[in-house]
Amino acid sequence: MRETIIAPSLLAADFSKLGEELQMVEQSPAPWIHLDIMDGNFVPNISYGIPVLESLKDQTNLFFDVHLMIENPDRYISAFRNAGADMYTVHYEACTHLHRTIQSIKQTGMKAGVALNPHTPVHLLDDILPELDLVLIMSVNPGFGGQTFIPNALNKIKTLRQTIDQNNLNCLIEIDGGVGLSNATDIKQAGCDVLVAGSSVFGAANPQQAITDLYRV
Repeated sequence: MRETIIAPSLLAADFSKLGEELQMVEQSPAPWIHLDIMDGNFVPNISYGIPVLESLKDQTNLFFDVHLMIENPDRYISAFRNAGADMYTVHYEACTHLHRTIQSIKQTGMKAGVALNPHTPVHLLDDILPELDLVLIMSVNPGFGGQTFIPNALNKIKTLRQTIDQNNLNCLIEIDGGVGLSNATDIKQAGCDVLVAGSSVFGAANPQQAITDLYRV
């Protein structure tokens, strides 16, 4: 079994006490926090933005895994870097000049990721995969938490894992959407490195235990 990272998704947290929720994650085995940025255009929802990241970054040493579900993500690269982003993941579907976007992200010192919607095949990243630090496979349609896992995401992970390993690349595979104890083992066995978990963590009676349990399966 591959060594995995659990990245709790702040979108599922209690927004009235984000500082406390962040501290809970910091005291758990999870080294990352996943931050979903939505603009109401690329996806039909609006979440939070740069001021929230800035206020939270001062309270933690967690790795800030920032997922941009927005149009024109190039416009905000420097702003999110200054706000504390460590990983800047853009959507393949939102980037006309993806290679240039990845170059711009890396020039700031951030790690660069690309997310794929459920309908987008992984082979479309073959040419740029050597440049990436992470590929995010969406296992739900982006925009809202609490959705049901799309099983074909497992096949996409397996295909991507084979390509990465055959080419000896240092690119992580991340999955986001409907992740919980019922499917975490299958996801890990498919070859995933990073599991984003929202409702299954923050909706649990004991969120820290839920994170621990996701590591143990």
